[in-house]
Amino acid sequence: MPKILAQNRKAFHDYFVEEKYEAGISLAGTEVKSVRMGRLNLKDAYCSVKDGQLLIHGLHISPYEKGNIFNRDPLRDRILLMHKKEIMKLLGLVKQDGYSLIPLSVYLKDARVKVEVGLCKGKKLYDKRDSIAKRDAERRMRQKGNI
Repeated sequence: MPKILAQNRKAFHDYFVEEKYEAGISLAGTEVKSVRMGRLNLKDAYCSVKDGQLLIHGLHISPYEKGNIFNRDPLRDRILLMHKKEIMKLLGLVKQDGYSLIPLSVYLKDARVKVEVGLCKGKKLYDKRDSIAKRDAERRMRQKGNI
């Protein structure tokens, strides 16, 4: 059972998630320690393909307190590890209108840090309103059933 370290809840509000992929992430030693402590933020993160590599931008990993000179820049771009065939497939899909690669969650799987990347299509304002209305209606139904 993977241990979830961080989730990007804003992504589910702003995008329709079409497909999900699992990727490894290339981190420095002090970054791994900081991630294991849960000191990371996915809020404004996104992914892109550059020179055949999948990169994650905007992932904030707080510096490790005891890391001194070994700490890296908290917002540096990091390489995501996937098979070349999968990366090329994602590149082809992202070139279509409206698709983006958004990191959905970061978790530990067998002592390795993994990132769940979603192939997403942006929601319009009225789609967001519909999602909020459905969620509120379900909440009211659950509350009435419990009373």
